[in-house]
Amino acid sequence: MSSTPSSTTGTAAPSPVADQPPPGPATDGAQRRSVGNRLGAAPWAELAAPIGLVVLVVVFGILTPTFLTGGNIEAILAASAILVVLAVGQTFVVATSGIDLSVASTMTLGAVVLGQFVVAGTSIYLACLAGIVAAALVGVVNGLLVARGKITDFIVTLATLSAASGLALVIADGKPQPVIDGFLLELAAGGIGPVAWPVLIAVVVAVLAHLVLFHSRFGLRLLATGGSEEAARKTGVHTSRIKIAAYVISGVLAGIAAVLLVARVGAAEPASNTSFLLNSVAAVVLGGVSLFGGRATIIGPVVGAVLLTALVNGLTLVGVSQFYQPLAVGVVVAGAAFLTRFSK
Repeated sequence: MSSTPSSTTGTAAPSPVADQPPPGPATDGAQRRSVGNRLGAAPWAELAAPIGLVVLVVVFGILTPTFLTGGNIEAILAASAILVVLAVGQTFVVATSGIDLSVASTMTLGAVVLGQFVVAGTSIYLACLAGIVAAALVGVVNGLLVARGKITDFIVTLATLSAASGLALVIADGKPQPVIDGFLLELAAGGIGPVAWPVLIAVVVAVLAHLVLFHSRFGLRLLATGGSEEAARKTGVHTSRIKIAAYVISGVLAGIAAVLLVARVGAAEPASNTSFLLNSVAAVVLGGVSLFGGRATIIGPVVGAVLLTALVNGLTLVGVSQFYQPLAVGVVVAGAAFLTRFSK
């Protein structure tokens, strides 16, 4: 494969042109050059999350000295790890001009399957793998229905949201299953120095996702599919396979998030937490990813996830009622969405 790495902040899909050459290294190189030429069209959208995080740190640092203590920063990063993993998976789907409304329920199903395998006496490693596979299967179903069944992604993932949530309740009989294991305890409380394992896992996921999205032919084709599916198809891209792969990636990452969630709470909860869904989409919007597809970034959603976690943490420290916290998150996301207008 011969290709030139694209920008680390984001990219855009090539526009359809007449009589396009057959796909190959030359075509890929031309597409990547086109990608690079269109960067900078949305500087405010891409900088919304970093700027917002800096402002948030300054404001809460002034309002409460506890916010900038080492222990609180470690807590924010550890708490944001699950959301980071979910947001990265959501980014792959949104980059194809889709959306995955089932990520929270998929994570819940993966956690419940993990818990049931532990109850059955299997190895914790096998249980974690089973949870990830269960979540990946939801991604497969989503991808097949969207790509092969030609059903709108909103409807498909709304259906699997309900189905995965209901299946989790059925499997667990509506009861949380305590999961106490040395491996999970170490995963939740251990780490390398001050950096917890969940944070390290989230970093690894983000780095790998960045490499896949911006330094591989698959990433180029995924962004091309989101930018113009018809044009991508004419250049030889198997757009159906690309879409299926995007949803599978989202499912696998939801499964990894399920393992982190079980380790964090010490139980497999069958009740789905919709805040993870809303915040995963919010982190993608804050990160400057185009909801119309074709332009994405990994760093942006990661920073967006940390920002949302830090916002809730800061509001809690200054004594703001939890009833007002979703309102604050909504205002921040609406502001970021307004900035995306300049990306068109």
